Amino acid sequence: MQFKHLSLAALAAGASAQTMNLTAALTSSPDLTNLTSYVSLFPELLTQLSMATNVTILAPSNAAFAAFLNSSAGAAIKSNDTAAIQAILMYHVLNGTHPAASIMSTPAFIPTMLTNMMYTNVTGGQVVEAVTQGTNVEIYSGLLMNSTVTTPNVNFTGGVIHIINRVLTVPQNISFTATQAGLSAAAGALTRANLVNTLDSAKDVTVFAPNNAAFQAIGSATANLTMMELASILEYHVVNGTVGYSSTLRNGTMLTSMSGMNLTVTVSNGSVFVNSAKVVIPDVLVANGVVHVIDNVLNPNNTSAKPVATASTQSVAFPGATSARDNPLTSGVPSPTGSVGMAPTPAGGAGSRSSSSSGAAMPMKTGAIGAAALFAGAGVWLNN
Repeated sequence: MQFKHLSLAALAAGASAQTMNLTAALTSSPDLTNLTSYVSLFPELLTQLSMATNVTILAPSNAAFAAFLNSSAGAAIKSNDTAAIQAILMYHVLNGTHPAASIMSTPAFIPTMLTNMMYTNVTGGQVVEAVTQGTNVEIYSGLLMNSTVTTPNVNFTGGVIHIINRVLTVPQNISFTATQAGLSAAAGALTRANLVNTLDSAKDVTVFAPNNAAFQAIGSATANLTMMELASILEYHVVNGTVGYSSTLRNGTMLTSMSGMNLTVTVSNGSVFVNSAKVVIPDVLVANGVVHVIDNVLNPNNTSAKPVATASTQSVAFPGATSARDNPLTSGVPSPTGSVGMAPTPAGGAGSRSSSSSGAAMPMKTGAIGAAALFAGAGVWLNN
């Protein structure tokens, strides 16, 4: 790929000293030369961004781009996948002006300009999670990867630029995300129930995904389930048509699952429960919504199950079910090919959030494009 050096410097020269336009703001920072080179490849995009108002641009530093380009995902970009490049760039542009001081310790889920349905199936545009942790402003993207704002509040006529230390990861589809997150039982269950395409291609979903330990705890019940019985259980974990982020889930909220039965949200002492299951990892962004990892498998025949909020663990929702030594649902599920921002627990489920961001992935086409495209991105997993 050859950079078409559209003269950003020349474009910026006309900007007034008092108010910088976008090109002047980008060229004013020596740490953004790689970004300006990439934006120069797309004159129409540059014009669109230059004319935009009330936006926030998350601008990867030169070091962030260097790390990205030295990965397999970066190599794919250099092969001139212009659709993927544009998807990545648009995911770094947020709707609204969000100075660093406006980002609080309560997570905000901010829509971006990534609306191309080849890569996202979220109404209003794919989101990022913005949150202040300690003294840092953190941006979480797909696969729970985090990027830290290193230079905030570079103002320009259309809004504000924050320089970040890692290229954002465009959220992937649910099945790929489950595999990479070590949720092998959930991934295996989706395959066995023939729900992969259905779930990956759905629009605006909230998924409560049990971790491996949760499935293992009811191993005696899952061992003999028919495909239809397993599908019924899994559909009870999916809310279709609503993207419910952790900060929007309220105590007493009733959600209607894909199976038509209700789920009840309980919020107690900062913990979020759905029926009797506790959310142990919230807000894993996916191409068509959000996944919350839970510690219990929900039972569609036990919709009145409630949590004991003060208990360290909850009773299983399947009366009489016992733990199994082996988890047959994990059979044949591929191992993760990269790191994500969550650590596996000794029991094999997904663990708590981490500030680590050792991997990312190329944008993956959504399920709306077809089954073959769903898995096309697996080979370009980014290993830093």
